[in-house]
Amino acid sequence: MHPPRPVRVVLVGFGPVGARFAEELLPEVVAGRVDLTVVGAESGDPYNRVLVAELAVGLTEKDDIVLADSDELRGSGVDVRTGVRVVAIDREARTVLLDDGTDVEYDRLVLATGARANIPTLSGVARTIRDGSTLGRLGHAAIGIDDALPTGVTVVRDLADAETIGRAVAAKQHIVVLGAGVLGLEFALLAARHGATVSVVHTGAFPMPRNLDRGGGSVLSRALRARGITLLAHSPAEGIAVHTEDDGTTRFDALYTADGKHIHGDLLVLSCGVGARAELAVTAGLRTEAGIVVDRDLRSWTDSRIYAIGDCAHIVENDGQTDTARLGGAPAGLIGPGWRQAEWLAARFAADVTGTEHSDAPPAERASVVMLKGEGIDAVSAGAISAEPWDPRIGDVEPPNVALWADPEHGRYVKMVTRDGVLEGFVSVGMPRASAELTMLFERGGELPSDRSLLLRLDAPDEPVASGTPAGPEAIICTCNAVTAGRIGDAWDAGNTTVACIGKATRAGTGCGGCKDRIERIIADREATLGTPPALEVTA
Repeated sequence: MHPPRPVRVVLVGFGPVGARFAEELLPEVVAGRVDLTVVGAESGDPYNRVLVAELAVGLTEKDDIVLADSDELRGSGVDVRTGVRVVAIDREARTVLLDDGTDVEYDRLVLATGARANIPTLSGVARTIRDGSTLGRLGHAAIGIDDALPTGVTVVRDLADAETIGRAVAAKQHIVVLGAGVLGLEFALLAARHGATVSVVHTGAFPMPRNLDRGGGSVLSRALRARGITLLAHSPAEGIAVHTEDDGTTRFDALYTADGKHIHGDLLVLSCGVGARAELAVTAGLRTEAGIVVDRDLRSWTDSRIYAIGDCAHIVENDGQTDTARLGGAPAGLIGPGWRQAEWLAARFAADVTGTEHSDAPPAERASVVMLKGEGIDAVSAGAISAEPWDPRIGDVEPPNVALWADPEHGRYVKMVTRDGVLEGFVSVGMPRASAELTMLFERGGELPSDRSLLLRLDAPDEPVASGTPAGPEAIICTCNAVTAGRIGDAWDAGNTTVACIGKATRAGTGCGGCKDRIERIIADREATLGTPPALEVTA
């Protein structure tokens, strides 16, 4: 009797989420139960796109943001094909067609195609509308290809973007950033810190309008201006002006706005959010909306053999909606949820091929904590923050309780929204220790102290440095990888005494990087109380 044929799994997309899925499924490949083919459009190893801006200004090296080794995967039996695109899915034949003319058969197809930077509607900047009719007209040439931008206009998404930005920063040029979300502001802070002149253009009254209230946004605006960043609020962009250089190259010259501004610069950086790369699914006839529509098990509504994870996955429970019904929600847009989806789906596949029970429910994500990373600037928010202290009671519904403290002169602001003492949401600007404590309380669903001022005192100048583990060993320190304080402490005990070493041992700090200061606090706390890690003790 012949052993069963391995299950053929094809993974489309070799970014951070795809790489995590491949690594988690690797034991089944080694055991011969799965034939895994990975197809990635970029030619090198997968890397952390969240840290591309840090790479551009020289704060990190390329090797430090690489997430998986393609050659190691190949050596373990994975068929890794990089520098090639999947351009079509034949659902009837269960094959994918590559742009080199080859095709690959699958039993299960996993789409981890990620997202691309949104290109806003600007006169002088071409953008492709990737609907069914346009994709049908353009054919394979439109699948997995980004729009070409004018010289002097870029996004912050890949290694080529990092090189473009790095040259501008090194030359201390004037960089115009369109968009005042988290990623745009983090880049603006990095560029200004390294000598570039930076202007941020946005439509709202204050930066980070999706994450901050007016008070927090106003305090953040002051802090950004204090670091040399020019903010141009209430300025909807309309188009770009260009000039022709001596060699005939047409290059970005200025961004012009609906209110009559012309913001001249050397480089325009578009930071206007991202959208799912779903065109492959569209041409295959899969249900799409904000992304590829999948159920809680990450399985396509349209085809039970196809799955989606990460930034391309729009998760909606299929409870009988019609094909024309508008679906709510959108992809998470964060690296942590994508990694958890990859891990869960790989575990589900492993259980299926080994015939074991897989009773764990799919990962349920709660509201994410949003952190602005910038030297000397701390802005954090989470949950429901729209309530105000003076909101009236509506009928029988009591408003949540709101505690608010503001010191705009010194760049400090905290707002805490609670119901029955439990933290439902918060905004914290310029209060790093308070924000760290609030983050842990929010993620645990914990209650605030009855005296809210205790949290404010954490950032008092004469307050001792807070312990690295204020919420105990079970507290989640790295939300991207769900790493607890206890695991980080265990890694330190084993001799991992730096943030980089702890990242390699536990994956903590390898996602968005927002937890690195908390990891440093844990390291400092253990060094102060325990001295030398046991693994490094030298015996006579």
